[in-house]
Amino acid sequence: MRRHVIIGRFGPDDRTRVPKARDETASPLQLIRGEHLDHGIGHALDDLKALGLTPSEIGADMLLVAAHVHAADTRLSRSTESQDAWTREIRLVVPVSDPGRWSANAGVLTRALNFLTGDRWSVGFRKRPKGFSKLVSPAAPSLIAPPFDGVSLFSGGLDSLIGAIDTLEARGVPLLVSHAGEGLVSKSQDLCFDGLKAAYKSSSFDRLRMWMSFDSELVKGVGSEDTTRGRSFLFFSLGVAAGSGFAGDFVLKVPENGLIALNVPLDRLRLGALSTRTTHPFYIARWNELLRGLGIPGRLENPYWDKTKGQMVAACANPGLLKQLAPVSLSCSSPSKGRWTKKPQGHCGYCLPCLIRRASLINKDRTTYGLPNLHGSVLDTKQAEGQQVRSFQIAVDRIEKRPELAKMLIHKPGPLYDEPGRHDQLADVYRRGLAEVGVLLKGVRTAPS
Repeated sequence: MRRHVIIGRFGPDDRTRVPKARDETASPLQLIRGEHLDHGIGHALDDLKALGLTPSEIGADMLLVAAHVHAADTRLSRSTESQDAWTREIRLVVPVSDPGRWSANAGVLTRALNFLTGDRWSVGFRKRPKGFSKLVSPAAPSLIAPPFDGVSLFSGGLDSLIGAIDTLEARGVPLLVSHAGEGLVSKSQDLCFDGLKAAYKSSSFDRLRMWMSFDSELVKGVGSEDTTRGRSFLFFSLGVAAGSGFAGDFVLKVPENGLIALNVPLDRLRLGALSTRTTHPFYIARWNELLRGLGIPGRLENPYWDKTKGQMVAACANPGLLKQLAPVSLSCSSPSKGRWTKKPQGHCGYCLPCLIRRASLINKDRTTYGLPNLHGSVLDTKQAEGQQVRSFQIAVDRIEKRPELAKMLIHKPGPLYDEPGRHDQLADVYRRGLAEVGVLLKGVRTAPS
């Protein structure tokens, strides 16, 4: 195990001394390439300017912090850089516009990151070097204000598609925010967005996409990490940066069904990378606490926290459009894994998100799955195709026999003390979500080989 510190630098002339401990391995993160902000940050600010939005400097800082988090999360291998093959010790030193304000909120930030990724984070801040005190150039003056009345995450998944449709049907004008990830994810985002544009021609809604990548040798001699538990920090940061350019308060919608948001472990083996906390209520609450502390006039909301995915599908405000676009949305946790088994890439059909998707679209699903028929043969629980199915069967059976356990199990992924009045509703959406998947898996056979 090695402890790591990632130190942000604004070019070769930024030589501010940053002390490090003897047992820390320091790696610089160059934020400038030539004369431009690197890692997609400059492009994102330019795109916001083209949309008529001028983020605050604190909003620009959010992108800098996100770059450090994403770099550490994707360029520090858990298998080699931790004692338990999971928990890394990571320190960040981020150059920001107002170190005092950020330092005052470092505790909230580290709590959010520790919870999200399962690592031990420490975040420090220093003043941006001379010449970089202003990163944001104002958008051109216009008599017409930007049309957006909110921000919504747009991953290309079914939940975010429903969120966008519901907002547009309610006459909202959202700015849809995406991270342009791997090819299949990017393609899904394009197809869903194009479909929405064709359906709502008179609306001025638009989208902002950001691509953030880092050299494979950012941390010399260390392999990359593919669990990417910290991805949502990048997504949320981009949405907050965009929202900081609004004239007043803004809401960043994070559309996610309640079962996935809670992400209660299905069994004792569901650990590590499988237990994502991207939209857990505790994590969203820490974000809102951070925004208040930083003085950013926005908040994050999951409008579907008490809905199962099936309920989201059933209540979608434009069912005809959802039927048309659902097949091009992408829910799979690893859409490219089919390439190694010579199966269709896209939806595997047996990972946790795929199973929840299949349950939500039961009897009306036109999605192509790598495993098209769950009932066709006995699924091997020693192989990926049977593991999640069996885990769901265990969880469904447990709650069917003892439904009162839901009130205890919902606390297992993380604290819920921010919403004491919602505990009964959270337990209920957990029960209903499992029951929904239980209908899908009725009669499916699983056994070890």
